[in-house]
Amino acid sequence: MGTKTLMSVEEYLHTTFDGADREYIDGEVIERNMGNKSHSAAQGEFFFRFRLERDRTGLVALPELRHRLGERRFRIPDVAVFESELATEIPETAPLVAIEVLFPDARVGYIILKLGEYRARGVQHIWIADPEDRKFFTYSEDGLHEVSELTLPRFGVTITKAEIFGA
Repeated sequence: MGTKTLMSVEEYLHTTFDGADREYIDGEVIERNMGNKSHSAAQGEFFFRFRLERDRTGLVALPELRHRLGERRFRIPDVAVFESELATEIPETAPLVAIEVLFPDARVGYIILKLGEYRARGVQHIWIADPEDRKFFTYSEDGLHEVSELTLPRFGVTITKAEIFGA
C-alpha cells in the first residue's frame, strides 16, 4: 500500500487528495493503489456492463465511491452497485454489490480484511476480479470461492470473464 496519515473523520470527509482517493480506518488515512491498465480496464468494464442494464434493472453502479462502514471506517470499492439512486453523497447503507479489482501487488491479508468488513456491513454480493490471472471470485461467510461468472439472478444479470477481460 502506501503511507498513512492521521486525521479526524471531519477532516477526511472534507479533504480532496491528489491521485486516487484514500480510505480511512480508525484515524489513519490509507493510500490506495492507483492500479494499472488492466485494473482500470476491468473496473471500467464492470461499470459499463451495469450501466447497460440500468434501465432494465434499476441498478446503479458507481466507481470509487467512499462508503461509511463504521463511525471511523470508510472504504472505497472499485465499483459499488445499488438497487436505486442514493439519497446521500457518502452512503451509510451497504451496496447490493461491492466489486474489488485486484492489482498485481495486492496483499491477500489486506483484501480479505476489506472483504470481511463489507460482509459485516451487510453487502450481499462481494465480487473480486483478478485481471492478471483472468479469474473471478466471490466472498461469503464461507470465504473466498473461484467462480466462472458473476451473477445476480434476481436481476437477470450475468457477467462473464470475456466481457470484463476480453476474449
